Amino acid sequence: MSRTTRTRLRLGLGASAFLIAAGLLPAPAHAEDVTDYSITVDPATPGASIDKTMYGVFFEDINRAADGGLYAELVQNRSFEYTADDNKSYTPLTAWTVTGSAQVVNDDGRLNARNRNYLSLSAGSAVTNSGYNTGIRVEDGKRYDFSVWARAAGRTALTVSLQDSGGALATARQVAVKKNGWARYKATFTATRTSSAGRLTVATADDAALDMVSLFPRDTYRHEPNGLRKDLAEKIAALHPGFVRFPGGCLVNTGSMQDYSEASGYQRKRSYQWKDTVGPVETRATNADFWGYNQSYGLGYYEYFRFAEDIGAMPLPVVPALVTGCGQNQAVDDDALLKRHIQDTLDLVEFANGPVTSKWGKLRAQMGHPKPFHLTHIEVGNEENLPAAFFTRFTQFRTAVQAEYPYMQVISNSGPDDSGTTFDTAWQLNKDAKVDMVDEHYYNSPQWFLQNNDRYDSYDRSGPKVFVGEYASGGNTFKNGLAEAAYMTGLERNADVVKLASYAPLFANEDYVQWRPDLVWFNNHASWGSANYEVQKLFMNNVGDQVVPSTATGTPSLLAPITGAVGLSTWNTSAAYDDVQVTGADGNTLLTDDFSGDAAQWTHTGGGSWAVQDGQYVETSDTAENTMVQAGDTGWHDYDLHVKAVKKSGREGFLVAFGVKDTGNYYWWNIGGWNNTQTAVEQAVDGGKSTLIAKPGSVDTGRAYDVDVKVRGRQVTLLLDGQEWGSFTDDKPAEPFRQVVTEDKKTGDLIVKVVNAQSAAARTAVDLGGAKVAKKAKVTTLAAAPDAVNTEMSTAVAPVTSTFTGVADRFTYTFPANSVTFLRIRQK
Repeated sequence: MSRTTRTRLRLGLGASAFLIAAGLLPAPAHAEDVTDYSITVDPATPGASIDKTMYGVFFEDINRAADGGLYAELVQNRSFEYTADDNKSYTPLTAWTVTGSAQVVNDDGRLNARNRNYLSLSAGSAVTNSGYNTGIRVEDGKRYDFSVWARAAGRTALTVSLQDSGGALATARQVAVKKNGWARYKATFTATRTSSAGRLTVATADDAALDMVSLFPRDTYRHEPNGLRKDLAEKIAALHPGFVRFPGGCLVNTGSMQDYSEASGYQRKRSYQWKDTVGPVETRATNADFWGYNQSYGLGYYEYFRFAEDIGAMPLPVVPALVTGCGQNQAVDDDALLKRHIQDTLDLVEFANGPVTSKWGKLRAQMGHPKPFHLTHIEVGNEENLPAAFFTRFTQFRTAVQAEYPYMQVISNSGPDDSGTTFDTAWQLNKDAKVDMVDEHYYNSPQWFLQNNDRYDSYDRSGPKVFVGEYASGGNTFKNGLAEAAYMTGLERNADVVKLASYAPLFANEDYVQWRPDLVWFNNHASWGSANYEVQKLFMNNVGDQVVPSTATGTPSLLAPITGAVGLSTWNTSAAYDDVQVTGADGNTLLTDDFSGDAAQWTHTGGGSWAVQDGQYVETSDTAENTMVQAGDTGWHDYDLHVKAVKKSGREGFLVAFGVKDTGNYYWWNIGGWNNTQTAVEQAVDGGKSTLIAKPGSVDTGRAYDVDVKVRGRQVTLLLDGQEWGSFTDDKPAEPFRQVVTEDKKTGDLIVKVVNAQSAAARTAVDLGGAKVAKKAKVTTLAAAPDAVNTEMSTAVAPVTSTFTGVADRFTYTFPANSVTFLRIRQK
């Protein structure tokens, strides 16, 4: 349907106009920047019911989300267990400094078999811990609980102190150590001033052995000891999530599947296994986190279940399927090990739900929770790239779990992408086996999210349900939040298919970042929700119980042809290119280069190092990423691109670009990407990439490949060595105006949710289809500049509430530019 832009005549002073006048929302740039839309609601036709668990959160220990984050422990490397297996820079004394003489010991005198290291501290010596970020955070007047496991040959005294460069932060404490072996000793500090740069020092008068040196704030979220950092937990609780997915992610399906024992050689790079994380904290295993640091497992499965219960969320644990992913992509063929993991999964259900008379229910009770946690869903595996191998194992898990616990929903997945051969194969296997629910993951550009609001409109209503377990649009600006909000209207509209959805990742410590973007950012003294967080919070706190069918005017399909220059690139690979030819559809030559001379036609816009060598254009680094060089005219359209490519060394293959506008806007054919396992076409829009078509594929080193790309209008055909590899048509509009209407049966409210992701205000005729409604509506609006971000010091994106008094069966409302607006309209 078409839409028209008109001057702002007869615009009433509704809620938006009032807020603009008050300076609370951005006004349109010009009076004529108003676009007309219409929304038609059909309250007489029942839509899909929306489960209370529709939106949730996904907690993975990435970006130091646990240790140094949600887990409130202030001491880093408290058990001297860090090793180079965790991070090449780590030693057992990372985060510690020694005054005098101390040695980390691994012998039979240890605290217990799973806590392998301890510190031998000589008489008159001391150790000092630097905590996380800038140091240990303490606040004036607040209490902090210290504990340590210690032993000494004879009676001795430990002096424990808190200080920063300005001096003492609390009165030092004396701890008397007895001579009867390992014992736990405690002390309490009350901070005398506030600091974010504190240090904890333990000094000894005589020789002593130390382990599990700990400092916790007394003020944690709901529970102590071993509690959660309050401000971070409260930010999750404020979302009112329907579920909490845990613990991964790549933590689940990478590394060894063995346990942490003498029989396995105490392997440090293991998948996350729940039995490592329960029981007394001093007996829990340690592990190398996939994201490059150490996991203490102080925040384990018990703390997870308890937290989900505290915030009223359904627990949704993920267990290993014995097929690795996240670039490892291997199936573990060990029947005995598979059976052990299946039994571990059954034991996990017993730990969560079993009676106190059962083995694992008894442990739960001993940890402080006799009542069951009411686990009903469990996910097996995460993003496996080998669908057949994964599904063979998945079915064994499902059969065993549902045989013993028929009420359990066992969730499968569809691999790491939103489309492609792996995705299609996995989905077919899931459909054929009548799986309850399938977890889909995708990290794409804002453009993709604006283009794919209708993704689930065509899904089989009688097939497996969908869990969108991980998604994000590649940034923390409000533009990203707007795109995600627009997409969420499609998730809600399809609530009969999409049963669960969670943005990912959840947390990032600003000084330990492995992945961007993230929902909540923090350091050792503050936390703040991103623009995306505010979007999620608005939706999660206003879900409703049932969809009310509605339609709105939209944007016609794209008609203009794909235009742009051409490019060559590499990613962790050295490659040589030759015989580049670009020919127009009319047969005219637009570009030819055999590199017999120089490379003057090419502009280097990326990383790496390029040079003409032996008549080829060679990118010589096999560690540089995105090394783009480009040539030609950004106005080119309807052309054929040919290039000959040879991989010289490195981890991946070739990147041949077309439709290149600039460094952030292009298409490229990624041949042999993802560690030389997959070939795909990706589209970059303002720096964010989305996959348009993907298949398994690899590149042989030293072999010459003929690469051809044919661009006609918005249709692209790709040929490899003369054979058609695939094609696609990029003609879906990035629709900036999206809506969904739901009903809150408790309040009787119609909730009209509108996203206007464009620089023009949207003057909208709303037809409520004869619904009898009150004249007033409560309005909540998020509006900001597209590039606005929230920081520790500034909240540029925050909700503004108001009242709109012009509601009727038919009324007009102007939705501000770049905004998400929720109108709660009371039905009579």
